[in-house]
Amino acid sequence: MAAARRLLESKGYAHITTRDLVAESGTNLASIGYHFGSKAGLLSAAIGIVLAEWTDQLAVTAMADPGLAPLDRGRVTWTTMLEGLPAKRALLLSYMEALAQADRSPELRTQFATHYRTVRGRVAQLVSESFGDIAADDPRSLAMASFVIAVCDGLSLQFLLDPDSLPTPAELDVALATAVNASVDAAVSGGSETREAARRDALLHRPPD
Repeated sequence: MAAARRLLESKGYAHITTRDLVAESGTNLASIGYHFGSKAGLLSAAIGIVLAEWTDQLAVTAMADPGLAPLDRGRVTWTTMLEGLPAKRALLLSYMEALAQADRSPELRTQFATHYRTVRGRVAQLVSESFGDIAADDPRSLAMASFVIAVCDGLSLQFLLDPDSLPTPAELDVALATAVNASVDAAVSGGSETREAARRDALLHRPPD
């Protein structure tokens, strides 16, 4: 697994051979099939670990300040993710190469779908912890988790294709704060809510009292 990860960074998913994996790991060819079924299975498993690590890193950032409102947690998470993209560029490229192959390989597609379900569940748990009164398996938690993942994936793709046009972390922070505050101001002015209640209700689609 460690060898597979190193090769994903140094050679890229599309260029790794089974001989590369054997040479890098110091094991034998049969061990790949025995433990992972195939080269693709091994590389997919390694990518799954990388995705889990990234999710955990962002989770630490999102939950670091217990006083932050849920929408602000998302804002902090996405701006922090932008800061870390350059260091992850090689692994992001391997990830995109693997995704391009998944549609032609039912086995690989199933593995990647499993990775996404795992990450979605982890993020939904964070959503649940942030709000406190909705469960991780609530459709709202899962939908918000999908949205968070979509933003991360979208920013990553833009970074790979056109990094000069991507907003800086500071620019994204200001833009998201502006959008959040505008939404909250509208809710507060139209009802009896406090600003904190409006932040929650705007995301949960609850009408003001």
